[in-house]
Amino acid sequence: MSPTLQLAEALISRPSVTPEDLGCLELLAERLAPLGFACERLDSGPESFRVHNLWAKRTAKQPVAQTASAQPAIKTVVFAGHTDVVPTGPVERWSSQPFIPTYRDGKLFGRGASDMKTSIAAFTVAVEEFLAATPEPLLNIALLLTSDEEGPSLDGTRAVVEIFKQRGEPLDYCIVGEPTAVQQTGDMIKNGRRGTLSGRLAVHGIQGHIAYPQLARNPIHQALPALAELAATRWDEGNAFFQPTSWQISNIHGGTGASNVIPGDVVIDFNFRFCTESTAEGLKQRVQTLLDRHGLEYELAWTLGGEPFLTTPGELVVAVQAAIQAETGLETELSTTGGTSDGRFISQICPQVIELGPPNASIHKIDEHIAVADVEPLKNIYRRTLENLHQQALAATTTQGTAA
Repeated sequence: MSPTLQLAEALISRPSVTPEDLGCLELLAERLAPLGFACERLDSGPESFRVHNLWAKRTAKQPVAQTASAQPAIKTVVFAGHTDVVPTGPVERWSSQPFIPTYRDGKLFGRGASDMKTSIAAFTVAVEEFLAATPEPLLNIALLLTSDEEGPSLDGTRAVVEIFKQRGEPLDYCIVGEPTAVQQTGDMIKNGRRGTLSGRLAVHGIQGHIAYPQLARNPIHQALPALAELAATRWDEGNAFFQPTSWQISNIHGGTGASNVIPGDVVIDFNFRFCTESTAEGLKQRVQTLLDRHGLEYELAWTLGGEPFLTTPGELVVAVQAAIQAETGLETELSTTGGTSDGRFISQICPQVIELGPPNASIHKIDEHIAVADVEPLKNIYRRTLENLHQQALAATTTQGTAA
């Protein structure tokens, strides 16, 4: 069995449902410390919901330059991920125990197999292999791991990013190990994500007997024209990287349960998935202007889950695309579709962030799994990406030295 699968099994076997970690971070720190990584715990949150965070960084030795102007800037590449998993759902519906790694039909089954413990195992082993072949790379290498990605996402990566802002911790490249592939590892990577903005709209009317509507005011009836206009609104046209911003209702709550009572209130939950052509503040203002125009009596509360981010093709995307091509022969597709990830926090302090992981068809499902054939290519893509970034750094150093 490959070292990647062995480590993936060890992680899957720990039932680390959000916000639990159950020793995953200690296991990884034990692998990284002998390689020269300084491992720092940045746990956060109340004791009732304690979140476990690990920042492990290996700082490269600064090469000796002939002149000060030729001194190269060492860049930092970060692998980011989460050790927490979603609940299993009904265990009796699983074909095997969700926290006992099991192989069937060329697949590894277990909660977290795809999302995303195998990715963590893959980039850990990739780092080990890379450093064995390149003991003194011109790269700082780091891992940022949390047990709060599948949960509220308040005391995990979000909290660590705030610490890094205070420290002035420089990050240059980040690879998030989220499952991004469709059919085969490497066929799609995410070079950005849409923002998410949720609203809870409470429209107020006057409760009354349904036989005497003139004595009441039905908030559902009043809200419907506004909701229809919101649903029909074209918020923006998107761009070369993003689909147009979308607005969707997720829940409507109204009524007393009785068929002869006009309700006094209706509550509508909705969500924007917005691209870089719109801003959260701009969307809020447009919604409120529309509601005011319809003359509604309302209250509106907003929750910004994350801003959109985009990494345009540059050093990191080139390195990843070349690694995928060399390992699989695939021309990878750049995409910004799907839900959110911790990349939305990391992008606040890191200019180049991409997501790269295995196929995502089984994530969060009963019998979550990953094809064994996808595991070693994933590890090799991570390693090849490090090799490519190292070569870029060498080339930049040579060019800078020649210019000096």
